[in-house]
This record gives sequence, C-alpha cells and structure tokens, in this order.
Amino acid sequence: MRSRKFLQAEQATLVWDGPGLMAGVDEAGRGPLAGPVVAAAVILDDLRPIRGLADSKTLTARQRERLHDQILAKALCCSVAQASVEEIDTHNILQATMLAMRRAVEGLRLKPVKVLVDGNRLPTLNVLAEAIVKGDARVKAISAASILAKVHRDRLCEELHVEFPHYGFAGHKGYGTPEHLDALLRHGACVHHRKSFSPVAAALARGSAPAEAMAGVEGALR
Repeated sequence: MRSRKFLQAEQATLVWDGPGLMAGVDEAGRGPLAGPVVAAAVILDDLRPIRGLADSKTLTARQRERLHDQILAKALCCSVAQASVEEIDTHNILQATMLAMRRAVEGLRLKPVKVLVDGNRLPTLNVLAEAIVKGDARVKAISAASILAKVHRDRLCEELHVEFPHYGFAGHKGYGTPEHLDALLRHGACVHHRKSFSPVAAALARGSAPAEAMAGVEGALR
C-alpha cells in the first residue's frame, strides 16, 4: 500500500484540470510567537472579477480591508478556519497549519473539484489538490485566500491587544519584533503565546530574572 507521504507527493504533481470549481487556499500566522494560525479557502466567481488581488504581504492594510470586503461580497463562497495555540504547541506549527487549511477547505459551502494551495506542501484533503510555490502572487483565488486569512488574523490580534495591551499585539501582530521580545521578557508569556516557540520558551524558563540578565537574554534572542 502506498504511504500517505507518497500519495501527497503524487497529488501535488498532477497537471490536468477537469471542469468545475477551483478553490484557492492560503494561511497567515505561521511565524508569530502568539495567536492562532489562520487559513482561508476561496472559490471566486469568474462573472464577478475583483480587481487588485495580490499577495496580501504586498498590500497596505487599507487595501487588504477593501479587498477583504469585496471578496466576501463577490466570491462564490469563502471559508476561514484556524488552529489554536494549543494545537500549535501540541502538533508543531507545520501540522497545525495543515490542519487549519483542511478545516478551511472542509468549511466551503460548495465543493471544489480541485484545490490550489500556496507553498510546497499539501494538507490531507478528499479532493484533488496542487501545491503552488508563490501561489499567492500567481493565482487569484490564492491571493484572495491570503487576504482573508491576513485580515482575519490581524483583527484577532487587535482583540488580543485589548485583552493584553502591554504586549503590543495590535502593532506587531504577534511577530518577534524587538518590542515584543522586550515585553515578553518583562511580563512573561500570556495564554496566547506559543510556548513551543523558542523565544517564548526561553522567557518562561527565565521567569522573573533581574533586569540586567533579561537585557542579555533579549540580545541573545535577537
């Protein structure tokens, strides 16, 4: 019997396309030290094109917000899902990302005949799928998914900021910026931090270290 790994690799190399709906899938939040990883799946409507779709990282926050609303209004269907901090710490960030992507595809109201996934790995799906490196810049449906995932996660981080303002989540969105690392070392980790990520684990291990020691730790983490 072929292994799951073999089947996934074979799935990614199929190049023929049959008629039917195509879904684009992308994620946001693999790198941050806090918060869930978010994935989105989008099936666009060819009769209602959306101008300006691009990799979400190349767009301004205002552009993403505008396109986010257009995608929700014009796409045939969309789905946003996530994997929690607990799932990230339990399974690792790669497996949690695959889990969020699978949930996003399974949440689509319409079933696509094929799923196009940004990157070089595929989640376990019950539908034909293809991994496309830099797909968020090459495939409009993936671009749309990247925008939905990014906006959704940014909004979650703004909610975390209200709950824990001293970490500055609204600004850095959970990424390991110098300001975030400094807050992490001064205040320790909160329930939304990914304890399996080394900067968070290091801060937890040091606990309430003296300020002089923490300054040295911050330099090491950078």
